[in-house]
Amino acid sequence: MIKPFRIDIPQTDLDDLADRLSRTRWPNEVADAGWDYGFPLTRLKELAEYWRTGYDWRAHEAELNALPHFTTEIDGQNIHFVHVRSANPDALALVLTHGWPGSFLEFLDVIEPLARDFHLVIPSIPGYGFSGPTHERGWDVVRVARAWAELMHRLGYERYGAQGGDFGSGISTALGAVAPEHVVGVHVNYLPTRPDPDADIELSATDEARLDRIRQLMANRPPYQALQATTPQTLGYALTDSPVGQLAWIAERFAQWSDPRAPISDERMLTDVSLYWLTATAASSARLHRDTARGTAPCPVPVGVAVFAHDITQPVRPLAERLYDIRHWSEFDRGGHFAAMETPELLAEDIREFFLTRLKDDRPAVAD
Repeated sequence: MIKPFRIDIPQTDLDDLADRLSRTRWPNEVADAGWDYGFPLTRLKELAEYWRTGYDWRAHEAELNALPHFTTEIDGQNIHFVHVRSANPDALALVLTHGWPGSFLEFLDVIEPLARDFHLVIPSIPGYGFSGPTHERGWDVVRVARAWAELMHRLGYERYGAQGGDFGSGISTALGAVAPEHVVGVHVNYLPTRPDPDADIELSATDEARLDRIRQLMANRPPYQALQATTPQTLGYALTDSPVGQLAWIAERFAQWSDPRAPISDERMLTDVSLYWLTATAASSARLHRDTARGTAPCPVPVGVAVFAHDITQPVRPLAERLYDIRHWSEFDRGGHFAAMETPELLAEDIREFFLTRLKDDRPAVAD
């Protein structure tokens, strides 16, 4: 059963947040630390004070409630999603999937331009936001993809596209693998490509530089990833009990993974952080790192790739083409890991171009 859903955070939860922020126990910081030891104290204090005294959750809650929200239960798990129908009843449906530390909020600025041509289904990953928390192990990207296939079936979509970045990329390619008869194509704005010593491929200087960056990250696993992939429960105690801890954990990723020329506003970031805090999903969202196996899974359907200059890594096309049926590849000189929030106009147009081309290519030939 699919039920309408309305966001209505109890006032007691908002009062508790403000109280906790007012009683923050701050650590000291060495002189001139900058970013050498982690998120700078002065900047975090500024964000925390604004969250406590200037940020208005109710205003953002009202804005979000202007969208059509729904919930349903799939595989024993509550699933929250936004469902925006195009004015064109025959439009192709797209399922848009966020990543960590994002949420369905990532897509707010691409809804209007994409809904001109597509029906949009924007779910919250199990364990995240209003789909969380999860209560059993095993919610990896493949299980999420199977849930998405069931969700699209319940909504009556027999043919649809999938798009995502970060974990949304892995979930989208997994959806293409578990439901290839329904998925017309997959568009991603993040596509890790691992070095392949057996690949007899000549790479450009740009691709070699990208591969070096990938090797560096593989050799020095980022601390956030190591913790979430090994002890998400231990981490969850701190983040679920301290709003400033949750703020620092997410704000650091936004600061380091986005393009400085296309900054994400403090308002949008704090709405995302508030969503994690108010739903107490720090631990359950982190479990996706633990439950998902590392590596690349096959995807049999056509793939489109948008590459943004300031993403964590950029994919190497010759290696990607060994794994995927690449039909579309775009490179952008601005934008980062949160492309839907940083450069929504670029991402929306690239998504539109890929899927409208897919529809054109799928049309049966007209006999002479």
